[in-house]
Amino acid sequence: MLGASGGNSFFFLIVIAFIFIWFMFIRPQKKRQLEAARVRNTLSVGDEVVTAAGIYGEITRLDEDDVMVRIAPGVEVRVARKAIGAVTPRDVEPDGPAEPDEPAAGPDEPSAG
Repeated sequence: MLGASGGNSFFFLIVIAFIFIWFMFIRPQKKRQLEAARVRNTLSVGDEVVTAAGIYGEITRLDEDDVMVRIAPGVEVRVARKAIGAVTPRDVEPDGPAEPDEPAAGPDEPSAG
C-alpha cells in the first residue's frame, strides 16, 4: 500500500513532466503555426513566394483557399494557401549558377608565385 506522500510525489513528477513537454514541444509548435497563419493571411498579389514543395514564383491572383502563382513566363499554377512556405525578399533570386569572384589567370598572364 502506498502512503499519502508517495502518491503525492508521483503526481508531482507527472505534473513536472507535462510542464516540461509543454515548454519543449507544444509551445514552440504553436508559435510556428501562428507565424505560418500570419504569413498566409498577409499574402498579396505580386509577392514572391516559395511553396512547401520548393517552387519559386510570383502571386498573380488570390482566392479564399488558393492562390495562382506564376512560376515561368506564361505558366501559372493553382496552389493551396496552406502550401505557401514563405514569402521571399524581392532582392534575393532563387539559387542559380554561382559566378566566380575573380577570373582565372590566362596563359598570357603571369602567375602569382
